[in-house]
Amino acid sequence: MTRASLEKRPSDVAAMFDQVARRYDLTNTVISFGQDRRWRALTADVLDLRPGERCLDLAAGTAVSTAELAHSGAEVIACDFSLGMLREGRDRGVPLVAGDAMHLPFPDATFDAVTISLGLRNVADTAAGLTEMARVTKPGGRLVVLEFSHPTWAPFRTVYTEYLMRALPKVARAVSSAPDAYVYLAESIRAWPAQEELAGVIANTGWGSVRWRNLTGGIVTLHHALRG
Repeated sequence: MTRASLEKRPSDVAAMFDQVARRYDLTNTVISFGQDRRWRALTADVLDLRPGERCLDLAAGTAVSTAELAHSGAEVIACDFSLGMLREGRDRGVPLVAGDAMHLPFPDATFDAVTISLGLRNVADTAAGLTEMARVTKPGGRLVVLEFSHPTWAPFRTVYTEYLMRALPKVARAVSSAPDAYVYLAESIRAWPAQEELAGVIANTGWGSVRWRNLTGGIVTLHHALRG
């Protein structure tokens, strides 16, 4: 079993996701109590894709979100550095591209929109990844980041942290194809910056008009920005 560390070496993280790919979507639904579906729907609403637009769905995993976004009529490309994940998504009916967020295999100003859901914290260099996303986005294009964050109510934050570090790995052992990976995932969520700090990073990497919206009490946050 490959368990990535918080150093987030791309090869380790990719190998870890290869191992969880088979039951990744089921595990996400179970550990989020079904909230992952609602979060994807709200992400699509904020992204507001139109027919004829091009969108990059980065860290797309098994391309569940990509296929849902493609219902808008936009051309949506799934990109992930885990080949195991992409293999699980090969029947989704959307283009699949293997790529690292820090070195995207696309020309400048390719996309009208870029989105990354629950994957930015797995990029070894957050600022480098966001800069690459800005590079491949057209001027005026948009970015939507869905990522785990910090619950805003202190008592709930305490309960949530206990769930992350104690209950989540146990739940994962019941449903995941590689449950040890969820220890790393819990640690990466706990170590992730709060809403305002992440907004500052986004604003310093080629994006403007940065704003965010807390979901489920701040368990996750939707950050939205425009390419300068």
